[in-house]
Amino acid sequence: MSTNAILSRERPSQGLGFHSKPSKAKTTEKFVFWVFRLGTYFILACASVIFLTIFFKGSQTVFQSEFPFINTEFLLEAPQTLHVFEHEGQSYEMSDTNFRIFEEEQGVDIKTSTYAYSGGGIWPCIVGTVLLVLGAMGIALTLGVLSAIFLSEYSKPGKTLNAIRLSILNLAGVPSIVFGIFGVGFFVLAAPQFAFSQDAAGSFTELGNTGFYFKFGWGVSLLAGCFTLAFMVLPVIISASEESLRAIPQGLREASLALGASKWTAIRTNVLPYAMPGILTSSIIGVARVAGETAPIMFTAAYAMRDQLPWEGLEKWSDFFFQGVMALPYHIYVVSAKIPQNEYTERMQYGTAFVFLVIVAGIALASILLRIRMRKKYRW
Repeated sequence: MSTNAILSRERPSQGLGFHSKPSKAKTTEKFVFWVFRLGTYFILACASVIFLTIFFKGSQTVFQSEFPFINTEFLLEAPQTLHVFEHEGQSYEMSDTNFRIFEEEQGVDIKTSTYAYSGGGIWPCIVGTVLLVLGAMGIALTLGVLSAIFLSEYSKPGKTLNAIRLSILNLAGVPSIVFGIFGVGFFVLAAPQFAFSQDAAGSFTELGNTGFYFKFGWGVSLLAGCFTLAFMVLPVIISASEESLRAIPQGLREASLALGASKWTAIRTNVLPYAMPGILTSSIIGVARVAGETAPIMFTAAYAMRDQLPWEGLEKWSDFFFQGVMALPYHIYVVSAKIPQNEYTERMQYGTAFVFLVIVAGIALASILLRIRMRKKYRW
């Protein structure tokens, strides 16, 4: 038999092997790939529409065409009633304060159409939101990191530890309105408040003859709102911080202990610094959730209107913590759902939402930059 005949017999026939039709598994894989891809594009499209709508409509309220190109009245004044009127053939839109001045200068009574919360600005809301976020994150990060250190470094593995971790994960899924009700029942109505002199006590009750005065309940206050928001975001921070601590190689701990360091010194110097980038990542998630929640602060901290800023009109320094504040998410809720809707309230809604997104993005960006800096510092 010739060599060519042998080669032709061993050569596979056309149409077999790699040239066969696509298999069912390959077709299914391609279908699933496009389902995921289209789903991703759909989510991105929805998010883009939402953010672009807020950006374009909100920027018309926040920015202006004349110098200083920023609507300082909107950013630096409290919400007021808007007066819309015509006078001597011209149309005017003025906040309540400016209208009173204008009316006094003209010396006549002017009939106007009034729109609640559609004039002035949102400065007290900005201040209240920043105070709530800083206070809540300060409490949550402190308690969360300490709890994560205990669970990761000190507690012994077993059923009790597993039950604690399961409880933390379950708390992370509890609706925010439930935390709001908890805040009312515990912080607003039941948490003790103390004073150390009769002059400062006011309506407090003396505890025996000790000279200490107390009463139950913090009331609707900044402190109650901070603790309620902190408890709401605490499970997320504990879980993320514990994972960051457990990701640190055991060798770093053992090397420090071998050199004679105590366990706490080893954690403080060799473990915690390297876990901080992961902890800061959890804080970014916490900031976004704390700043955007309305239900918890609706019951514990937020006022629809407050004439004074938190540091104004204080009789004693502790009053700063035991007073309610205005907040951006609650203000958006008020102007969107609690008053009649018109073109003027719409401007306030989108302007407030625009500023709110900028503040949240700014705080998150600061956390990201701090995380990057710490990663470079510790080369981790």
